[in-house]
Amino acid sequence: MTHLQHAVLLFSLATFTSGCGSAEGAGGGGDGGAGGEAMLAPSLPWPLTDFPALPDIAIGVSEERLELGRLLFYDPVLSVDDETACATCHSELWGMGDGIALGVGHSAGPITGPGRDGPNISRRNSQALFNLAFRETFLWDGRANSLEDQAILPLLAEEELDVDPEQAAERISAIPEYVAMFAAAFPENPRVTVDNLAAAIAAFQRTFVSDNALYDAYASGAPDTFDEDLVKGMFRFAQMGCDGCHTPPLFESETFANRNVPSNEGVVDEGRAEATELSGDIGKFRTPSLRNSFVTEPYFHNGSADELRDAVEHELEQSGMPFNDEDVFLIEGFINRALRDESRAAERPDSVPSGLPVPIDPGF
Repeated sequence: MTHLQHAVLLFSLATFTSGCGSAEGAGGGGDGGAGGEAMLAPSLPWPLTDFPALPDIAIGVSEERLELGRLLFYDPVLSVDDETACATCHSELWGMGDGIALGVGHSAGPITGPGRDGPNISRRNSQALFNLAFRETFLWDGRANSLEDQAILPLLAEEELDVDPEQAAERISAIPEYVAMFAAAFPENPRVTVDNLAAAIAAFQRTFVSDNALYDAYASGAPDTFDEDLVKGMFRFAQMGCDGCHTPPLFESETFANRNVPSNEGVVDEGRAEATELSGDIGKFRTPSLRNSFVTEPYFHNGSADELRDAVEHELEQSGMPFNDEDVFLIEGFINRALRDESRAAERPDSVPSGLPVPIDPGF
């Protein structure tokens, strides 16, 4: 039996036996080839949906602006201690995250990754940055409505970069290479301003697109990219209702939910309510993407789940449905293997215009 035939069989079984999630078939047939031989579309437990197109703001961005954003993303000049950069907490070495439970801000030295420790610890896990171009809300509590807004918030946070954005712009204005780069990147307003600073970083972050995983190949008509466990894991993922929030093809959504995640070191965090001031939003956090989850541990808004298996098991417990070790194994395998694609992560520069050392994990 081929992988595709096996998928079709599982699809048929899921259609008749699943009573939860969104396990609705999207398989179909059509004529193909010169001989008119019938060809089956990939069997999926949900309607086949194209990966979203980039928004207009991400199209036609100049290389000059993207390169400026890349250098600013890695430059500690945007921090109070001249050692911390955006990339400190969002490194391509850690899936655009940092590999630790709670983000550690300035005054912790230039070391990044799991070895980083210091006095300024965030209440929240550093989110991975893949597919931000397609989001409407940003941060765990959704307080930012644009990537430009999000780009400035870490500067304002006392436990993160802790530098006034206007002061940061003034510091950058004193670096001739940056002055020339801003002029090239923003010919209509060739100055170092806070708005241009945010626009450059946001433009760079929109390039972190993850759309070339095994799942994308399978859904595009290459069924042999999935083995039997991946097919089973995908259908089990739907049967357990995981796709209700982690909706394909992005495997995330603009939803906020209270998943009863245990506190980490007693940290108090009211989540979405801190942005909306609504009591009904207490404890709710944004649904994160599952793409590249294999490398973005620990998990949840507070990093309270060390391993992907732990996170999957917790979520299945929240579903209220019976499950067993095989369910956990198959769903973890689907997330871990089928949703990997870091091909368009950030590319670390060897140096930055400020001349400050680029933060890096010493283990690499």
